[in-house]
Amino acid sequence: MTSKSLAATPPMGWNSWNMFGNAIHEEMIRETADAVVASGLKDCGYEYIVIDDCWSIKKGRDANGDLVADPNRFPNGIKALADYVHGLGLKIGIYSDAADRTCAGYPGSYGFEAQDAQLWASWGIDFLKYDYCNAPEDQATAIERYSRMGEALRETGREVLFSLCEWGGRAPHLWGRSVGGHMWRVSGDVFDSWIDIWMMAEDHGYYGVGVDVSLDIAADLYEYGGPGGWNDLDMLVVGLRGKGQVSGGGLSPIEYRTHMAMWCMACSPLMIGCDVRALDQETAALLMNREVLAVNQDELGRPARRVKRLGDCEVWRKPLSDGCVAVALVNRGSVGSDITVKASDVGLLDGPKLVRNLWDQEDVADFTLELTQRVQPHETILLKITPTP
Repeated sequence: MTSKSLAATPPMGWNSWNMFGNAIHEEMIRETADAVVASGLKDCGYEYIVIDDCWSIKKGRDANGDLVADPNRFPNGIKALADYVHGLGLKIGIYSDAADRTCAGYPGSYGFEAQDAQLWASWGIDFLKYDYCNAPEDQATAIERYSRMGEALRETGREVLFSLCEWGGRAPHLWGRSVGGHMWRVSGDVFDSWIDIWMMAEDHGYYGVGVDVSLDIAADLYEYGGPGGWNDLDMLVVGLRGKGQVSGGGLSPIEYRTHMAMWCMACSPLMIGCDVRALDQETAALLMNREVLAVNQDELGRPARRVKRLGDCEVWRKPLSDGCVAVALVNRGSVGSDITVKASDVGLLDGPKLVRNLWDQEDVADFTLELTQRVQPHETILLKITPTP
């Protein structure tokens, strides 16, 4: 069973991969942690600072079989970095893989689960992202390997949030909780693109998932996420603007808003991927809109369900713990459209209702039977509907 004290709401934080890839080092991580505090991100709930792939020495383990942080990138070691991050009131995460090698070719944890878990616990690690590159493709092996690491983390006696990253191909939503997972990836890597794109690596090609298709993934799996275990739609690409490791040309401002809104509606973990040391005003507004974040962090923990489709337009409904309903009006098409919502569409009775636009943080309408809003191409209007006496 997963710890009830972890992931009661979707985890929030920052991960190094999307922007920096293998160009990580101790100073940058410290500066990022500082920026998370100074910018106000910490006060909004972003608490994990996660070091992704490429943090260890590539040639292997030391004479005792332990992983070793790259002395050029992390001259003071991970323990000292963890102490620094903890001193800011934040938590720190690390990365490994359920095979001999990680995605970037660094030492993985297969066969060393207990040893690695104890090492990370001694460093003060709070979060493990556990990838599945270079591992067998069948589901049974994935369950067995993730179970081994889940048990190893529990045996340390330290609370460590366990993030499963096997990309959804082996249906982790069905077994992620049982192996100790608190969040599980349900797709391949999401790129800074509206549509799926074909990318070339050094010796092979692969698909980068677009934000648009991620909505269909969320729609299919909404019933599996909830307190203690969440469907992970992958890290946020908000603010990348075509830069970094997952560049797909960059989303438009409207598309970034849809990306953020629907990750919140789907109760996906919110792991920032951009360089928060250079946070521009527009990106900060997307990442730190407290009314939007409240939809993601609502204690009821019910992922949104797609309740209506009208051509390229959709209506999504998410019940909230205060008896209100969050509603997303999504236009996935190429032309602006009017979307009409009836009370029955979103599980409400006929009668007076107050409608608030969460992006603009202003009340926009009262409605009894139906409400119509103009939605631009690729835009999502995010509403909170409150029944009134």
